[in-house]
Amino acid sequence: MSVDTPPEPVPTGSVFFERRELDLILRVYGRMVAQAEWRDYAMVGGKEAAEFAVFRRSGDAPAYRIEKRPSLQARQGQWSVVGEGGVVLKRGRELAQVLRVFDSRKFQVVE
Repeated sequence: MSVDTPPEPVPTGSVFFERRELDLILRVYGRMVAQAEWRDYAMVGGKEAAEFAVFRRSGDAPAYRIEKRPSLQARQGQWSVVGEGGVVLKRGRELAQVLRVFDSRKFQVVE
């Protein structure tokens, strides 16, 4: 007879992306991969923030980081897009609005 062990509980204090949020982020990521701008990504969750980092080439520093910091929701907004060098490009309370920073960029499709 085997005894099934219950799954480990998820820490209540950790921050990560919800399914709807990941869907929005991955749509932008897919569009940028199709335009040959981005090649790789990484996700990490933590106590205070979750981060989705995108890379132009594997092994490089992240070109952009999409951050979720719930502690800033009441002040500046929990979402931010951070560029190279740590420059905050856009910040807000709604993810879709923050991701529009990538719509305004002029990318050329190579045929």
